[in-house]
Amino acid sequence: MENTQPSVFVFDAYGTLFDVHSAVQERGSALGDKAADVSETWRAKQLEYSWVRSLMGSYADFWTLTKDALDFALRKHGFDAFDKAVTQPLLDAYLELKIYSDAFDALKALKKQGVKTAILTNGSPDMITTAVDSAGIADLLDEIFCVDAVKTFKTSAATYRMVTDTWEIVPKQVQFFSSNRWDIAGATKFGFHTTWVNRSNAPDEYAKYAPENVVSDLSAL
Repeated sequence: MENTQPSVFVFDAYGTLFDVHSAVQERGSALGDKAADVSETWRAKQLEYSWVRSLMGSYADFWTLTKDALDFALRKHGFDAFDKAVTQPLLDAYLELKIYSDAFDALKALKKQGVKTAILTNGSPDMITTAVDSAGIADLLDEIFCVDAVKTFKTSAATYRMVTDTWEIVPKQVQFFSSNRWDIAGATKFGFHTTWVNRSNAPDEYAKYAPENVVSDLSAL
């Protein structure tokens, strides 16, 4: 009989474990009152570029998309995208995004319980390694899965399959957490148990691919 109980906990990284807006919050003083708008556009374009490139079959790693998205965000809101005094601090900060305190505590608790944990991320290997090291969570993770290995982005089934293929398990043995509703939809369709970490209290969508659980943060773990 197929095992349908979760035996591993897998987390999305950006927005779920790491605060994607902390780069602008910490290093965006030059943006003045447009800082929040730049940050929102930066994130939106970063994701848009990943979906468009996946559909076109024209892969570029997530760090490239992150830089391209920042260029667009700055130009959209009236800044010089080639001004290194503005861009470099933001890019440096993005590599060391702040981890949510509830995420750190959750990973620590799971480690103490002996639960197998991993990150499944769109981030490039260098990006996620730097973020994990900066946050001090490397020893709380058993594995980091980067989509760079399959040269496409979530929500492609190939990205979720990295977990099941590597660990030789079936999808229903995976409990997956993401703050991105589209990511939850993709993981649900693939067959993972899913929990939507709805940090922004966003309305639901993708009704056909509903999460099994919805939480406001990871403190419940």
